[in-house]
Amino acid sequence: MSSRTIVVAGALAQRPHRGGHAWVFLQYLLGFRRLGFDVLFVDRLAREWCVDESGEQVAPEHSRQVSYLDEVMRAVEPIPYAVVLDDGGVVGMEPSELANRLRGSVLMLDVMGYLAGEELLAAVPVRVFLDIDPGFPQMWCELGWADGFGRHDAYVTVGGNVGKPECTIPTCGIDWITMLPPVVQDLWPEQRRPGRRVTSVATWRGPFASLDYLGATYGLRAHEFRRFTSLPERCEESFELALDIDASDGNDRRLLTESGWRLVDPLLVASDVRTYRDYVQDSRCELMVAKGMYVRSRSGWFSDRSACYLASGRPVVAQDTGMSEVLPVGEGLLCFSTLDEAVEAFARIRRDDDLHRRAARKLAEGWFSSDIVLGGLLERLGT
Repeated sequence: MSSRTIVVAGALAQRPHRGGHAWVFLQYLLGFRRLGFDVLFVDRLAREWCVDESGEQVAPEHSRQVSYLDEVMRAVEPIPYAVVLDDGGVVGMEPSELANRLRGSVLMLDVMGYLAGEELLAAVPVRVFLDIDPGFPQMWCELGWADGFGRHDAYVTVGGNVGKPECTIPTCGIDWITMLPPVVQDLWPEQRRPGRRVTSVATWRGPFASLDYLGATYGLRAHEFRRFTSLPERCEESFELALDIDASDGNDRRLLTESGWRLVDPLLVASDVRTYRDYVQDSRCELMVAKGMYVRSRSGWFSDRSACYLASGRPVVAQDTGMSEVLPVGEGLLCFSTLDEAVEAFARIRRDDDLHRRAARKLAEGWFSSDIVLGGLLERLGT
């Protein structure tokens, strides 16, 4: 591997069958490759996490986690990978080879600071922390619930307003570089045929709890979505959600279905990178309801999933997180804060669907293209 290698590190193996999550990493890996770099993905697993499909503990190399990671790394284009184990072992390549590749790299993009281990981080010449869930790690740090952001040389966030006066996310004394989520345009071609229905792929709650910070409560997607459950009753469109919702949220599930939402299991329609892409591209447009954290903090966050809809020529009706201060909105991307504004946004798309489909792709090409986003990031990092 040459000295033009970029390493991306993050948590992928322990989250099998989540096609959208896999695409987050592939956009960076394949985007850097499009810029002429070699790439390497590094994950981390504890041995006790490694199980087979029946849930029995097995050796890491035989686990469903590593099998899934291997599948993802071969799904589009073959990408070399290594899984670092808690006892210092490595799956996917010899430890000495991994060390040599890290030392010979240009930089490592460490997603959410997931790659623990000073020895590994020290081997990389430039270590970049990438925050893809803005608000949570910064508030955890300020509240003393986390040790900080580790030993990195630069800090990047997809919260476009972080560091601005209107954003309530603390900077923790860090000069954050802001960026948009990249999309590899040739892997998400524009779809010109009409789509079938308004869709999205979402988790109702996610792994984090709400946060109370400086007298304000920053909630989850569930808290925001309840404000818009009557949308199908007020719009002509058909609404469908590939929704990961726990059985304990039965009341919310009933509220959604009784209000006209069609719910499907994301494990059936978006479990791998291909079915996820098909689901997005078969849609008419997307409804994006954000986590309360992103909305109340005015983070400027924009969904990596929504960027894929735009690239596919599918308009996005997005709850405003402050993104209207970062991105051009009005055609292809329409923002809302209230139920009435969301209803009007869908009516506008219905009146001129072709215009908004073309505008969606144009917006993706000008703002989310991996060449532009990642090339700009490397410039700001001085690489």
